[in-house]
Amino acid sequence: MTTMDTVLLEKAMGYAPILMFDQNEPFYPDLVGISLLEKPGPSPSFRREILFPVEAVQFVIEYAIWWDYEIGHLYEMEHVWVYVGHDGEVVDCEASFHGKVLRGMLKDRVNMVDRHVCLYSQPGKHAFSPLPVVFELLPDLYSAAGIQAGCDGLLVNDLFQNDYETNEVIDARVRKYLQTKAFVPTMQFEEYILGPEKFIKWDELFEIIPQRIRSRLLELEQMYGTL
Repeated sequence: MTTMDTVLLEKAMGYAPILMFDQNEPFYPDLVGISLLEKPGPSPSFRREILFPVEAVQFVIEYAIWWDYEIGHLYEMEHVWVYVGHDGEVVDCEASFHGKVLRGMLKDRVNMVDRHVCLYSQPGKHAFSPLPVVFELLPDLYSAAGIQAGCDGLLVNDLFQNDYETNEVIDARVRKYLQTKAFVPTMQFEEYILGPEKFIKWDELFEIIPQRIRSRLLELEQMYGTL
C-alpha cells in the first residue's frame, strides 16, 4: 500500500473518529480512504456536495471507511466528514447512514474526545450514528445480523459496476460465508481506534478496491466451489 504524505497522515490521525463497535461485531475496517477538501465541492467518494462557509471552516477531511465485508453483503463503505475551523478545532461532523447523512456531533459536543468525534457503528451493517439508540429504531436491527446474513450477496453499486458483475453462484457463495458470521448484537459497544496503517489516499484506495473484491471472490470460490 502506498504511504500517505506526512502532513495528510497527521491531519487524518489528528481528527480521526473514534468508532464504537458492538462486542459481537465480526467485521472491522480494512482501510480508510482520505480526502482533504479545502473548498466546497463534490465529495470524491460519495454522491453529495460538501458545502461549508469558508470563513468558518478551513478544510473538511473525508474518511471513506472500507470493509471487505459487512454482514449482508461483500464489501461496504461508510463515510465520516470532519469540518475543521481556522483555529484547528472541530466545528462540525457528519456521517453516513444507509446512503443518507446524519449529523455526527451532538449538542454541546458531548461526544467529542479532544478533536475526535465518537460515533457508533450499527452492528454488522456499519451505518454511523452519534447515538446508539437510533439503531433500536431499525426494524431489522437483529434480523439483519442473524437470519438475513448474506442476503444481498455481492454488492454492485455505481462506483464499481464497470469492474465486475455478480450471478447466482457468486451470491450463493457470499451468502454461505456470511451465514457463518451471523450473530446476535449485544448493543454493548467497545472503542475502536483507527491506526495509521489503515489510512490511504482516496484515489489510491479507489484503484485497489476492484482487486480486493476479486481476491475475496477467489477465496470464496476456493472455499465453496460451485456449491
